[in-house]
This record gives sequence, structure tokens and C-alpha cells, in this order.
Amino acid sequence: MKLPFDVPESKKIRLIINTDAKNEADDQFAIVHALLTPRFRIKGIIAAQFEKTASMMNRKDTMQQSYDEIEKVLSIMGLQEEVPYYKGAVSALENEETPVPSEGAAAIVHEAMKEDSSPLYVVFLGPLTDMASALLMEPRISDRLTVVWIGGGHWPLGGWEYNLFNDIAAANVVFQSSVELWQVPHTVYTTMRVSIAEMMYKVKPYGEIGQYLFQQLIDFNNWAAEAFKDSPWPKGEMWSLGDSPAISLLLDEHEYGYEMKPAPRITEDMYYVHDQKERMIRVYHFVDVRFTLEDMFAKLALTYGS
Repeated sequence: MKLPFDVPESKKIRLIINTDAKNEADDQFAIVHALLTPRFRIKGIIAAQFEKTASMMNRKDTMQQSYDEIEKVLSIMGLQEEVPYYKGAVSALENEETPVPSEGAAAIVHEAMKEDSSPLYVVFLGPLTDMASALLMEPRISDRLTVVWIGGGHWPLGGWEYNLFNDIAAANVVFQSSVELWQVPHTVYTTMRVSIAEMMYKVKPYGEIGQYLFQQLIDFNNWAAEAFKDSPWPKGEMWSLGDSPAISLLLDEHEYGYEMKPAPRITEDMYYVHDQKERMIRVYHFVDVRFTLEDMFAKLALTYGS
């Protein structure tokens, strides 16, 4: 699609998005933000499973639900023929040695093994299943890409977290590999607060996709309020666009917003075990909410405003 401005080719990066797009209502905002960003050469969008959390609500076939939602977003934006999208694994890893092959994992391997001077980033808005599978299928890709993961509990303890819960084994595979990893834990991504009023003003008016982003969030908000009566989430008049940091950190790395930490091992109850000091990962403690949200709002307005 024709975007309202461009950036020099030397500043562009290759990007693959892995998303559990139908688990709730924030993945769609991150996907659209990425598609409206000239710096990104989108090499594919992969549908991720969220079977373990979905089973609590009697939902099944979650990868297919994610795939259908990706297809819907691309269709609304007129990009179905321009952006490749793939099916990821249908379930979590059974152990840390056996991959779950999928066309999504194969797409990661294929893109990573290309001879291309443009750096490759793969962002994960859900579990790390397809990344772990790709690494197990072809270990040589570990020094040919950077992984950005929205997931994991707060540091240094860890604890229950949605994306991690959906595939703990996969997280351990990635954490113990040598691939460059940027982790955005839940104490950081949940700060991406936005109000219903703000989205009605800055998202809904901008094209069919703006209307869809707003309405699907309202619909999910209303459904969740009924389904989780005794839960403080969602809160009614606000939302956390928790997947959006994966996009803004690729526009600006926030060089003072992270620390390099030894990668922990993750237990079955999702706590961190700090048993080594050699394998280092980047752990974010801050993401600029204003920069993230206003960049997305501005790109919607520039692309779809009258």
C-alpha cells in the first residue's frame, strides 16, 4: 500500500510478526501499526496458538482463529495479496527437544537463511512456539535474526503470565539458545494504557480499519465484562495495548530502557531460576507510551484521514 512518507532503504529492516491475533483485542492494533510503518519490510505474519488459556473458556482451534483474524485485518486494509501470512503450530511444544513443524516456523527459517544485508527481526505477540520450533529445526538461524517477545513475568521473580503460560517449554528453548532476545515483561507492556474515549477520537474515524479496530475492542470489552464478572480486567473504560511495544522498540530501541540480564530457566509454575551468567538477554524496564501510541495514531490519520 502507498504510505504517506518513506525512509531511506538503509534504515529499513525485515520483519516477521507472530501473533495470537484472536486471543483478545490488542494484537490487531500492533499488526496495523506495523503495516503502516515504512521502516518495515513485512516478510510475513504468522498465526499463533493460545490453546492453554483458551481451554479455560472452552475455545478450540486457536491457531486457526488467529489465522482467520489476520486474514480479516489484511482484507480490510486491501493487503491480502501483498502480505504473506502463514499458519503456525496448532499446539504448544510437548518438550524442549521436539519442534512442532508448521509453515510459519518454516517461513522463519527460510527468511533467516536468506542472504540479505537488511537485519531480520521476528516479533512475538503471543507464545514463542514457532520460534522455538524454528530453532530446533535449524539451529543455524540463531545468529541471523533478533527476537522481540511480549511476555514473561516481572523480574527477577517471574510468575504467571498469559503468553508464557501458553508455551513454557518454548520459552525455555529460546531463552537457552544463543539467538538475540529482547524481552518485554508484563510489568512493562501493561503500561501501554489507552482510554476508550481516546480510541474513539484517534482511531475510529480513520478508515474501515480504524472503525474495525475500535469496534472489535468494544465488543471484546463487553464480552469480557460479562464473562469475568469478578475480575478487575477489563476495567471498562480503558485498555492496555500490550503488544504495541514490539512495534515501537523497532522504531527506537530505547537505549536507556533496558538492562542486559543472564537468561533464567523458567519453572513449570513460571518462576525464574537464575542458574547461569553466560547467556545474556535484553530485558526492558521501560517503553515510551506516548511515543508508541501517538506514532500509531498519527499513521492512521496520515493514511486514512481526509
